[in-house]
Amino acid sequence: MSVPIENEKDAQVVEAYIKPQQRLLHDSSVTFEEYHYYALRTRAEEEEIDRNDPDRGKTNILQLIFPAKSGSGVQGKTPTAPAGLSDEEHRSSANANFANASTRAHISDEEWKNASRALRTATWSACFYLITTDILGPFGIGFSLGTLGWGPGIALFTVFGATAGYSGYLLWKMYLGLDSYEFPMKNYGDIAFRVYGPVFRYGVNILQSIQLLCNVGLIIISNGQAISQVSKFKLCYTVCCLIWAIVGFGIGQVRTLQKYGWLANAAVFINLLIMFISMGVIAHSPPNFSIAVLGSAGASTNPDTITPDKNGNYPPIVHYNSLPNPNSLIGSINGLMQGVYAYGGAQLFVEFMAEMRRPRDFLKSMWLAQAFIYTCYMVYGCYVYFWQGQYAYQISYQGVSPYGWQTAGNILAVISGIIAAGLYGNIGIKVLYNNILMDLFKCPPLTTKSGKILWAIIVPIYWSIAFVVAAAIPDFFGLVSVVAAFCIIQFCYSFPPLLALGYFMQRDAIQAEQGEGFDPATGRVVRHDSGLRRWARGFMAGPWYMNAWNVIYLGGALATAGLGAYAAVQGMINAFENPQLNAFTCTSPLNLNA
Repeated sequence: MSVPIENEKDAQVVEAYIKPQQRLLHDSSVTFEEYHYYALRTRAEEEEIDRNDPDRGKTNILQLIFPAKSGSGVQGKTPTAPAGLSDEEHRSSANANFANASTRAHISDEEWKNASRALRTATWSACFYLITTDILGPFGIGFSLGTLGWGPGIALFTVFGATAGYSGYLLWKMYLGLDSYEFPMKNYGDIAFRVYGPVFRYGVNILQSIQLLCNVGLIIISNGQAISQVSKFKLCYTVCCLIWAIVGFGIGQVRTLQKYGWLANAAVFINLLIMFISMGVIAHSPPNFSIAVLGSAGASTNPDTITPDKNGNYPPIVHYNSLPNPNSLIGSINGLMQGVYAYGGAQLFVEFMAEMRRPRDFLKSMWLAQAFIYTCYMVYGCYVYFWQGQYAYQISYQGVSPYGWQTAGNILAVISGIIAAGLYGNIGIKVLYNNILMDLFKCPPLTTKSGKILWAIIVPIYWSIAFVVAAAIPDFFGLVSVVAAFCIIQFCYSFPPLLALGYFMQRDAIQAEQGEGFDPATGRVVRHDSGLRRWARGFMAGPWYMNAWNVIYLGGALATAGLGAYAAVQGMINAFENPQLNAFTCTSPLNLNA
């Protein structure tokens, strides 16, 4: 194993160095230096492959719009049969259970690396659509601007977009410095584990699992409400929701993100179509006055601006350059949180990088996606707020007055929504599979035949649990707001600078010129100091001003998370003051005449 040695004179050669393939999946004895050493070696190998790839950099516009449905993994050397294995046994090792330590003991170094390479199939263009599908949610931006006003709204959406991109950059830097073919990273919790240890990993995995399960449940329930509205409440509400859980059984069978790129591609264009349709309708018809009291910007900040007079005439549309009602703290915070949540997708970034053929290209995918998303938010949000003002509804396509166009928006949105739910379910199942089934129960990798069968069995169970949890809780949307405040903000804004501080301080504390670091021949790790002294030296050894900025960024993120949690909990308290319906009834909560 890797042995940290604080003094060079005390260094001893480890006679039986434990190779990466012979370790536990999450082995706390592996040091930061060992992870970093193999990561640098993997990055060097990827660069060599890139230099010899004749198709590198030749992606054309059609390949960007229609990314390849599937592809082979990163190509490595063809390994020879290791000692102790016959050729037949060696050929069958591709279907071996690498989660079992006794099996890994007979795997050669090159076989172990090839097993990791085989999982890396996604292209940067497919990753662009995955990121966009994960993050893009423009239909509440007009509402958010209505609660904040032109100046604060545009400024905050710009700041949140930039900081979300910076968080993605930090995750990318840490991934490149800690992931390798020998020690592949598979999810967000792996960064937490390699920087701060197993306790932090457990917390991150639990939060991510709860959030992804709630995201799937939220889309099942919201799609059910959309179908109940389209059917004019003639179809039992429980059936409306159950339909989408069953659809999830099928869409969840897509295992690799590269293949999911085509579905993500469709989801992006469906969302754009909804935007264009609703923009045309909004410009030529009045707002949906009748539902303004249920969830418009005016209802959140200043109800008098949406209340009709005694003759049934609604107040005229108004706009604000600053906060519409400085005394309405909860309303403004809810609008602020819309901006925070609008860019919340970083909890899936590590999973995306883990399946990319060239992880270095993730930065290109991420910044291109963030620029596209920001443009959509600003153009669409400002457009909706300009035409509808304080009547801008939380779900913009439901805020149009013609019923036919409401229906068109609902139908397109449920298709896009179920694709997004499939993406969340895909990652959610992988988090549970990699961290519980493989780690604790030694289940086979998903690349094996038995792993694929197990995946097919788990998918309907996962979607059923998401449906039951979402359906059983009154005011589930309120619960999701609470989960979002405690999870989305952390993954997108709080955890990246916190993890980056630990990563950069440990990386920059390594004094390679003085003999510190990891020796792969012996498994020896040399450190000349430890504890707070080493952490402080690491803080100042690198660009200290970036570390200082990360401290400031972390403080701002935690303060924002506190505001979000306050608003979400207060919203739940207010919601439960009235009787609530769950999804185990035939009566839709949208049916005000029931």
